[in-house]
Amino acid sequence: MHGFHVYGVGNALLDMIYEVDCEFLEKNKIQKGLMTLVDEHRHNELLQITKNLKPKQSCGGSAANTMIAISQMGGSAYYSCKVANDEYGDIYLGDIKKNGLMTNLEDGRPVGKTGKCIVFVTPDADRTMNTYLGITETFSTEELRLEQLKKSQYLYIEGYLVTSESGRKAAKKAKEVAEQHQVKTAITLSDPGIVKYFLKEFKDLIGLGVDFLFCNEDEALSFTGATTVHDSIMVLKKYAKQFAITLGPKGVMIFDGQQKNIIPGCKVNAIDTNGAGDLFAGAFLYGLSQGKDLLTASRLACRASAHVVTKLGARLAKEEAIKIRKEILGE
Repeated sequence: MHGFHVYGVGNALLDMIYEVDCEFLEKNKIQKGLMTLVDEHRHNELLQITKNLKPKQSCGGSAANTMIAISQMGGSAYYSCKVANDEYGDIYLGDIKKNGLMTNLEDGRPVGKTGKCIVFVTPDADRTMNTYLGITETFSTEELRLEQLKKSQYLYIEGYLVTSESGRKAAKKAKEVAEQHQVKTAITLSDPGIVKYFLKEFKDLIGLGVDFLFCNEDEALSFTGATTVHDSIMVLKKYAKQFAITLGPKGVMIFDGQQKNIIPGCKVNAIDTNGAGDLFAGAFLYGLSQGKDLLTASRLACRASAHVVTKLGARLAKEEAIKIRKEILGE
């Protein structure tokens, strides 16, 4: 019997979300629309630049948002990550527990600085992230809890882990153990810039393939070198048995191992696209873990991700997640 529906690994970050205009980004030389890794010096500069702005703070990181979505839908999830024994780490652990996740953080946290992600949301609903990894840059096999992984249905790997050597080793170890114990493997490509600069590392991590791969249109093109989404499918088949390519408001293209299907998107007034992909993956994996087919899981994921972009922040309230689950799954 499975202990968890999904076991996730990823970078734990405190999200600090600011609403700004495009001129603010240009003035402060912040590259719009991408996730940029910053060192401690640049991180401190950004905090100084934003000192008069009031952020919305939430505990996040891509995989954390995905795991919380699974929990909110009614699933069980375990999240391996790394934060420090500081005030931000206290907030992080509290939020993780509040959202029903099991985590290695309860075993103790080291001295250091908890990572943060400064998110700039512009009026066009685009999000720009400047990430200071802090102690999560040293996420390693020490944070894995392999007995919990062995008891899970799925392993979910956050693509951002490829940016550090210890993170790559941890993700690779988790994947190896999952495969040895018939735990299905899933990975998200996370960001087109990360894919571009760490393509070799991504392919090394994926190895002979994964059971499921999540990406958006830009990530698919960056990973495959194709010029169209349709052309990228032939390449992605070599790396994943099945995959989902999210297409923003146009919906999602699903490849089930034999053929592709396009699930239409939901028309909404987008305010903040931050977390849409994370929520898509969470709702999708929840659906699969409950025995639903790919198309049903896709409809659930599309509805959930469409709803989250209508508000500021990367997560739904639990009540919203349950309502969407009932609307799509009828349970």
